[in-house]
Amino acid sequence: MSEFVLEQQNIATEAQAEERIRRLVWKISVATLILIAIGSATRVMNAGLACPDWPLCYGELVPAKQMNLQVFLEWFHRLDAALIGFSSLILVVLSWWKRQQLPTWLPWAITFALFLIVFQGVLGGLTVTQLLRFDIVTAHLGTALLFFITLLVIGAALTPYQGTGTVNNLPWVGLTAAILVYVQSLLGAVVGSRWALHQCFAGYQLCGVMYSHIFGLIPPTVAIVSLVVMSWRTPALHPALRKLANMAGGLLVLQILLGIATFRLHLQVEPLTVSHSCVGATLLGTLVVFTVLGIRDARTNSQTELPFAGNSAVNRTGSQPAESNS
Repeated sequence: MSEFVLEQQNIATEAQAEERIRRLVWKISVATLILIAIGSATRVMNAGLACPDWPLCYGELVPAKQMNLQVFLEWFHRLDAALIGFSSLILVVLSWWKRQQLPTWLPWAITFALFLIVFQGVLGGLTVTQLLRFDIVTAHLGTALLFFITLLVIGAALTPYQGTGTVNNLPWVGLTAAILVYVQSLLGAVVGSRWALHQCFAGYQLCGVMYSHIFGLIPPTVAIVSLVVMSWRTPALHPALRKLANMAGGLLVLQILLGIATFRLHLQVEPLTVSHSCVGATLLGTLVVFTVLGIRDARTNSQTELPFAGNSAVNRTGSQPAESNS
């Protein structure tokens, strides 16, 4: 009897550790999405060099004397990035400290996320010291999206979920769509960092760069539409997956409309451009979460559990665990 009570206490402790980390991961994910939006606003407002030095701004932590909208955007962008980096460090320390109570993969995944945010900080400094060189700016966004993806994979892997085992090939369609959206986001970053749209309209320069982003929309659109249609036609699909697929379809439509408006208005309406970047990142995140849950769902009827679910404290509970057989 005492052994049973002790085992239940250990399971409860492990579940609490996972829950604490899961909540922190989702909070950092939201902060990262905000960071991406602020970064886009910084670029379209020509505020990338509003702070001429790095990591300080005009040699101060808070440049009160020089503060204006552009300086605030660049300064706040750095502040949000610093807070995310500090939170990620706390997450790494917590995951290794509680590693005996967590899935074995989790501390390593969180450490990888910390590496990405540190590398992102280095790229952020280089964007200033190298005067917004387009390849560094593109890598800066690409790394931010990779960090965002890593957090979402961790969060979705830890989220309680009981699959139905009816997804068939949907996870791989979702993965394909996510990869294509990520590539399309990088193309968009190149267009933005080189001001290709402005240059093409003004002097017919870099039109190839601009059109690569426009026609690059076709593959991810086909993949996302396929995902939505297949989800509608899949019987007994988990409601969460169906909702995520529908959300991806809605975000795709919104993203296309924002892209058309941005193009027609020649990037003159900054909120539209920022919204275009933010919706794109949200669409990517939705597809990533769909893919992770879909893979877990596909393993519902399998005897082999996912690597990221094998040591979960939730899996060691009694009847009907969230990740049982997933």
